[in-house]
Amino acid sequence: MSGERDPFGQAPPPELLRLVVADDNPVVRAGLTALLSGRQDLEVVAEAADGREAYEATLAHTPDVVLLDVRMPGVDGLAALPHLVPLTAVLMLTYSGESDIVHEALRRGANGYLVHGEFTPDELVTAVRDARRGRPHLTPTAAGRLLAQLREGGGTDSAFGRESGWSWQEAGSTSTKNLSQLQPDVAQSVSDRSAYGLSAREAEIMELIASGMSNQQIAATCFISEKTVKNHINRIFAKLHSTSRAEAAAKWRGTGRTSARDGGGRW
Repeated sequence: MSGERDPFGQAPPPELLRLVVADDNPVVRAGLTALLSGRQDLEVVAEAADGREAYEATLAHTPDVVLLDVRMPGVDGLAALPHLVPLTAVLMLTYSGESDIVHEALRRGANGYLVHGEFTPDELVTAVRDARRGRPHLTPTAAGRLLAQLREGGGTDSAFGRESGWSWQEAGSTSTKNLSQLQPDVAQSVSDRSAYGLSAREAEIMELIASGMSNQQIAATCFISEKTVKNHINRIFAKLHSTSRAEAAAKWRGTGRTSARDGGGRW
């Protein structure tokens, strides 16, 4: 049987997981390929620069898991998802953390949603292995968006839950400690949006600031210029009566003030 030792006491090699990495950034693809191929049980069998290439690579190589970016030229990740899900497990791996995108990716069958900058290499490897087993993983930003969607939609009986097959219980058993830790943060953020008078866009940008994104990453995620990001941040700081990113994030998350050395007045 698979997994049993042979008569000489040697453990069998781990089951090899075949992967396709889809991202329009060749540097990101190369980094992920190098990281994942360095594990004994993982093999990147193909790379793809958009959703169409990911689909063609999946047909050609029959991978166990596809790591799929959201925003790509040509056919993007969301458009490719319905075609990939019947063929293999799909793990979203992206800088995009907007609630609508997280919601739609999970509704269309993604096995998890990881936002760059919110996981370690070992956590990524674990998420890839678990995706093959059907165990979903969400990083904090994605988990927060999911929680907000569930609450705004009436909890586990929302249309999202029915359409996607996810439930609140499943979201709570993603095997990541992040989700349970995030619950009070999300409640705080939702209430503070009203308390501080932030617009929907300002609240979105404030969430990205709190997640640790730079102005450049925020601009790319929201499809706006860095100058526009700075203008939003100026208004956010004024409404939160803050002089630094760290102080604003602490107030947004409900953890109080932080010292100037944690972020100073730079943004």
